[in-house]
Amino acid sequence: MTAGSAHKDVLDWTNARWDRLESAPALRARAAEMAQRLAAEVAAGKLPFLSTPFMPALELELADLESGYLKQFKHMLLLGIGGSALGARALQKAFAPGQDLPGHTGKCLWILDNVDPAGLEAHLCRLRAQDTLVYVVSKSGDTIETIGQYFLVKQWLKKELPQDWKDHLLLNTDEQKGYLRQEATQFGMRTLPVPDNLGGRYSAISAVGLVPAAFLGMDWRALVKGFTSVAAPLADPKLDAAKLAAHPSFEFALWGKALMDAGYSELITFYYIPAWCSFADWFAQLWAESLGKGGQGSQPIPAVGVTDQHSVNQMFLDGPRNKACLFVERAEGPQGLPFPADMPGIFDYLQGKRFGELLPAEALGTRMALCKNEVPLLALRLGADDAFAAGKMMALLGAATLLTGWLMGINPVDQPAVELGKRLAKARLGAAGLAEEKADLLAFTTGNRDERGF
Repeated sequence: MTAGSAHKDVLDWTNARWDRLESAPALRARAAEMAQRLAAEVAAGKLPFLSTPFMPALELELADLESGYLKQFKHMLLLGIGGSALGARALQKAFAPGQDLPGHTGKCLWILDNVDPAGLEAHLCRLRAQDTLVYVVSKSGDTIETIGQYFLVKQWLKKELPQDWKDHLLLNTDEQKGYLRQEATQFGMRTLPVPDNLGGRYSAISAVGLVPAAFLGMDWRALVKGFTSVAAPLADPKLDAAKLAAHPSFEFALWGKALMDAGYSELITFYYIPAWCSFADWFAQLWAESLGKGGQGSQPIPAVGVTDQHSVNQMFLDGPRNKACLFVERAEGPQGLPFPADMPGIFDYLQGKRFGELLPAEALGTRMALCKNEVPLLALRLGADDAFAAGKMMALLGAATLLTGWLMGINPVDQPAVELGKRLAKARLGAAGLAEEKADLLAFTTGNRDERGF
């Protein structure tokens, strides 16, 4: 299927259990309020995630990078964490999976998204600097985990490539401020800007995710087209209550908030597209960090079909009745190898079938079992598992998360509790200031402890 062609992508609400969601009618009546807020915030430049005003310039930059600069390198080493890494990883796993298979000789994306001393050293020992582009992603320019890695990788590049080290660094950061911007200005490094008001978990359809996509040879243009097809109507100045009420992201937001009101405190994201399983992790951060505010929210639980049928599905089916499910599958997948003709008789039902027929059969079985066990379930069924469909899905889930937060009465684009942990970590390392955090650390680490051996 060509990029942008008609997809038969479906949201199946048959088993969403609206009958249990008493707050849904009152929430639906808020469409006019939500439409007005969308129009106002888009006009004020607060929602570049939906309006993508940066895209025309970025598309030109990506085309230029793709045709020249990126061709020089075999490896991309991405330094980033959270939203700076999850989108890129999901795209790599979905659309450049060869790197994870035996015998791969093409381009590789390596993502360092944790404080892992052994992992960092292993990458620097085994990668050839001459073949490697280091892509540093931090909106603020001072994310301590990423900047810590940057200092060490920069040192490695300067040692290995004393004349050309800066040509192997590409920085994605704020256009005006932050430490990485200072570095770029001082050394004349190549940079790409993170647009204002574009938080990390909403940034995959920006240079954050699209540069790795272009490096790996993905159809990033189709990804953008798919995303825009869903997001653009929400950024239309003519958006009104009726148009918003008809948009699938608003229906999803109604469902998400009404589920919380009815006591469903966990949202399973069951992906029955094996190569897309990392999108479950991408969505988990998006939903959790956006909506976990003020004692509210629902916990996202990433799950992979069929793997998790044999691990956690027992809890989904027969555990506490506090779970709902977003079930993602495709209409058709690869057929796979045919089963041999000489199988034992107890498996004769597989005769004449192919290995690829197991996945949709097991997906149907799990979906029906969840519904029979009264788990509210929304099925997202894609006509094709291509880049255009991925872009549509990412826009749908991102917009739905934003609207769910507004219906909850919280700010879905900040993360205040996470910031506290960052300040405490800096205080532990001896950063200047942070007197209150240092006092809290002293009290926490020197108070009476209840510690026992095991």
